[in-house]
Amino acid sequence: MKKLHLEMTVNGKPVDVLAEPRALLIHVLREDLGLTGPHIGCETSHCGACTIDLNGKSVKSCTMFAAQANGATITTIEGIAGPDGMHVLQSSFREHHGLQCGYCTPGMITRAYRLLQENPNPTEEEVRFGMAGNLCRCTGYQNIVKAILHAANEMQSKEAAE
Repeated sequence: MKKLHLEMTVNGKPVDVLAEPRALLIHVLREDLGLTGPHIGCETSHCGACTIDLNGKSVKSCTMFAAQANGATITTIEGIAGPDGMHVLQSSFREHHGLQCGYCTPGMITRAYRLLQENPNPTEEEVRFGMAGNLCRCTGYQNIVKAILHAANEMQSKEAAE
């Protein structure tokens, strides 16, 4: 099968990759680009472990063809941290025990990142609704919600100080 030449920006860097027309984006990210942060969970878009940010929207990369991402700007969990260390969301998840086994954590943080871009000051209800497409089998969600709300407050405080 003839491979397609795809160009995209991934975590701020231009990337050229050859992929089969039927290749899923999650497989190209993990296998061809070595970005193993997004996880393969259900492969049906129900769990959210594969969540990435694509052109400013949360996308479940397990049900998207890589060819559909040609020309796109993609951010994975690997691209969320800054040069000075962890993003406030990552620190908040650690500080507030928003993770246990960690399998869902990259997708959770990547979705929370976009959620806070869309709504910088969400209520608990808005966080729960906004995160509904990402499943966790371990935490019971309470600490995930706490972590996101804490990160939102930290980001608001930082922004107000600037």
